[in-house]
Amino acid sequence: MTVIRKRRTPPEGLGPMLRAARERAGMGQREAARRAGVSQGHLWLLEAGQRVPSAAVAEDLAEALALTAEECEQLRAAAVDDAGRSNPARATA
Repeated sequence: MTVIRKRRTPPEGLGPMLRAARERAGMGQREAARRAGVSQGHLWLLEAGQRVPSAAVAEDLAEALALTAEECEQLRAAAVDDAGRSNPARATA
């Protein structure tokens, strides 16, 4: 039997928040992606609202973009565990 996982839909506003934080930090996508340890294409998908980050990527992005506490909370709440499942424990961490 094949298990099909549905991708989690990013919350509205997550992508624009990431883009605004990156621009506020004065970085292009390439530099921000390099600092966060992700590909530029992956960052583009996150900013476009087509993907949600894993918990590990969320932490790396928060650090690379110097997110505010409120932005960190929003990003962590949207993150999935590293196997692609929703991780509600992260939202309260």
